[in-house]
Amino acid sequence: MSEQAQQQKQQAWVREQFQKANKHMAEKGILPGKVLVKESRQLPPFVALWKMEDKSPHKRRYWVLSGDLPTDMVAESTAANARDALHHFSLLWQMKAENLLRSGEKTQVELAKLMVSRAEAMAKMHRDDRLWGEMKSKLAS
Repeated sequence: MSEQAQQQKQQAWVREQFQKANKHMAEKGILPGKVLVKESRQLPPFVALWKMEDKSPHKRRYWVLSGDLPTDMVAESTAANARDALHHFSLLWQMKAENLLRSGEKTQVELAKLMVSRAEAMAKMHRDDRLWGEMKSKLAS
């Protein structure tokens, strides 16, 4: 695949993840506003972390996670940067998965297994300095 074709494929993936993030916010009753691009991170083809502001007068901000995993979101105050937000989602998903596993219901157990595998992958990505450049985790400092 040519470099141009790879770039186009990545751009299409980023657009798709942005649409997923917007849809997720809307489904939660939050009208998506602007994206804080400098603070957002995309790590194709696995995960995109969007720092987004809603369209309310309060201009609340959220970290929205999308990609090859369930879409999720938390308040901006949860994490100082995208790297820490990824770490937060990893820990949160491990706790949620534990609760799902306890239910014993087949579909819940399958979802829990998916969440655990994605949480482990996110934790590994959080620890990989090469993915984050100059962005230092507050948790690692």
